[in-house]
Amino acid sequence: MSLPLARSLRAPPVPGTPIWAIAALALIGLVLSPLVSLALAALQGSGELWPHLLAYVLPQAVAQTAGLLAGVGLVVVLVGTGTAWLVAAFDFPGRRLLEIGLLLPLAVPTYIVAFAYLDLLHPLGPVQSLLRAGLGLTNPRELSLPDLRSLPGCILLLGFVLYPYVYLPTRALFLMQAGNLLEAARTLGRGPAATFLRVALPLARPAVALGASLALMEALNDIGAAEFLGVRTLTVQVYATWVNRSDLAGAAQIALVMLVVVIGLVAAERWARRGRGFAGSAQRPRGLARMPLTGMRGLAALALGLAPIALGFLIPAAYLAHSAAGRIARAGLPERLPAEILSTVLYAGSATLIAGAIGFLVAASPRLLSRRLGPGFIQLASLGYALPGTILAIGLLGPLALADSALAAATSAVFGAAPALIGLGTGGALVTAYLVRFLAVAVGTCEAGLARVPGTLPDAARMLGRGPVATLARVQLPLTWPAIVSGALLVFVDCVKELPATLLLRPLNVETLATHLYGEAVRGTYEDGAVAALLIVLVGLIPVAVLLRLGRRGPRVP
Repeated sequence: MSLPLARSLRAPPVPGTPIWAIAALALIGLVLSPLVSLALAALQGSGELWPHLLAYVLPQAVAQTAGLLAGVGLVVVLVGTGTAWLVAAFDFPGRRLLEIGLLLPLAVPTYIVAFAYLDLLHPLGPVQSLLRAGLGLTNPRELSLPDLRSLPGCILLLGFVLYPYVYLPTRALFLMQAGNLLEAARTLGRGPAATFLRVALPLARPAVALGASLALMEALNDIGAAEFLGVRTLTVQVYATWVNRSDLAGAAQIALVMLVVVIGLVAAERWARRGRGFAGSAQRPRGLARMPLTGMRGLAALALGLAPIALGFLIPAAYLAHSAAGRIARAGLPERLPAEILSTVLYAGSATLIAGAIGFLVAASPRLLSRRLGPGFIQLASLGYALPGTILAIGLLGPLALADSALAAATSAVFGAAPALIGLGTGGALVTAYLVRFLAVAVGTCEAGLARVPGTLPDAARMLGRGPVATLARVQLPLTWPAIVSGALLVFVDCVKELPATLLLRPLNVETLATHLYGEAVRGTYEDGAVAALLIVLVGLIPVAVLLRLGRRGPRVP
């Protein structure tokens, strides 16, 4: 076919229609409004709070936040990179089980792990009681383990829960590396350790930086585990300033400091990945040949891989299951549990449905809006994922109040009566926060699904007279629905596990599973929260199953 004829058969470019342009601007305004509102709320402060903040609050909060991020970053990089290299470069009995098991800590929110270990390692808890019984001691003061309520305890706990953020991309990059690069290093006299440090690790640095930045953002967003363990991070101080001191302007000012930390993490991740990349040959590269480990070396490798799985998932999950079973056998299910499950499903499900629909349209924006502006729109719409829940909750107060006022004025002018609030103080605020924060998850999965649709199919539909919307609905949507469903499941689980935004924006007298668990932990009644914690863990297994399914569909590496 000649080049002019091919060009004549090509589908026409997609014009940006006014309705899609208006919808895109509205969504960008929704995503960016928390940042503008946060700055305006901070400016409303009198400034009298800053001497107190600078003298008593911020130095401790910044120091503990910096120490927590540095420690968690070190743990997740060491554990995540080490386990990724272990299962990618070596072959030993149980390796395939480790590949699956190393993802399991993703199913457990950090505050649930803290909840479990606080009860498990309490001076009167089962671990110290068994140790004293084995040593013939009766007084708890005669034997006491180091207190978990400390900065080192919080670092270790968060590190062994968040390391899969580094493990997943780093393992994938190790498997993608051409085996001849590593074999060349070995033939030049480098041993396994030197090959890893001088060749494999530098090539994997972009994946390590990406995973570490995601883990650190999750650590910064955490409020439950840090408060349970006595670490006064910036996130905890924002919550305390707003809820305990009723000082919204002061909370917004501290949140701006947190925003600077978030921007610093993103900049550090970009800096760590600068100029990193390598080009392979046009032929498919040969996969990494795993080194067999047998006997004691194989058992040692298996034990090293099992340690983070046990600490990050098996021990807390088993203890929660045991505590929940004991609580149910003794007193039955908590009376409030059905209402809390209903609230959790209602708010998380509503946000999931909206995020799934909007995420698909955002991912399709290059086809609906403009091929030139679409990628930038996708990045702006995904910006909310970088905002911790605490910052997002404070930032949404102003826009939601304006929306309520505008709606009340409009309905009063038309109908002569104003409706009840639909934003602040209602589930609408919580659903909006979920949507802004987790829209990036739905957009990413839908974008990946649309990329798998052959370009010839929508082009053929366009040449047959179908418009962009009809082509999207009749051709691309039916082929993309598995990705949409996968993204919706991930959004739903993230909404169920989200604690900071839920604590700050939930309606009055409404409890979700996450807030119920938080309240029980604050009161020290751990067994009463075990059932809710176990339900959240079971829901959290959904993304692990999705990741495993997607992994099985990927290319197999010997």
